[in-house]
Amino acid sequence: MPVTAVTSAALLLTACGSGSGASGGTDASGVAAKSDAVPTTDVVSAEKTDPAAARLLPPGTTHLTVAISVGGTPPGTTYLADGRTLTGQDVDFTKAAAKVLGIKLTVDQASFEAILPALDSGKYDFGASNFGVTDERRKAIDFVTYINDGQGFATRKDSKLTRITELKQLCGLNVATGAGTTFEATLEENKHLCTDAGKKPYQVQTYAETSAIWSSVQQGRSDVVMSTINGLRYAVARQPGLKFLNEFHRLDVGFAFKKGTKLAPAFQAAVDRLIADGTYDKILKKWGTTGSAIKKSRISPPELKN
Repeated sequence: MPVTAVTSAALLLTACGSGSGASGGTDASGVAAKSDAVPTTDVVSAEKTDPAAARLLPPGTTHLTVAISVGGTPPGTTYLADGRTLTGQDVDFTKAAAKVLGIKLTVDQASFEAILPALDSGKYDFGASNFGVTDERRKAIDFVTYINDGQGFATRKDSKLTRITELKQLCGLNVATGAGTTFEATLEENKHLCTDAGKKPYQVQTYAETSAIWSSVQQGRSDVVMSTINGLRYAVARQPGLKFLNEFHRLDVGFAFKKGTKLAPAFQAAVDRLIADGTYDKILKKWGTTGSAIKKSRISPPELKN
């Protein structure tokens, strides 16, 4: 996937009308009501700079570069109808945090698996692509949390699968997931569970784009999808013939920075400001992810064990 620079001005180009393209609220599970349109309600532009949070930035910080991966389907990052303006939950949180801190952004579009390794080189100041906080990642990356999401499963409605409580249930199946994700790592690290039990191991099929994952399942090349809880629920609510199986492992999600960054305290304060002033709830309601709310941002917390 080519890397394309997108200015902060382009990021701010959201529909300014009545929001007729937005989804029609949320259902009982906190997932956006079914709609084929990408939500366009502007919940960010009214946000004001918070001087107290801005003072936590390193002196002279006025412009940062963020890397965002475009997965193709909400609530992850996707495009508006113009085919060039990025939108999605991570985009809204990034824009809102930047407004609280009074800084300008340059957004680089990059493949998911390329972002974290590039932070150490200084190519990007931070990444915002639903990065789950794991103990392994914390060895090289600092995080500032802004939601709680995690790992889950979905499949076709005609599948006999009902609930995945242990990975041995996947033995012999083809499992589709995103390249460079915690899902891929979890699956690869646990393949031995099948062979240890004398069973045929599952096959991990990785894709760079979410749309390719769903095509693989719909066309029968894959038996099940492992992905984000929010992304799975959003897709199942909008695509016929699919069913959400269950949550498997919850993870905190955060902005990702180079280890030892001095930006983390400012971004933590920015997220806490968004929570306090109500913008945080507006973003979650827009994307139908109210079940992922956190009460307070944290810097590189330990991986959730559940």
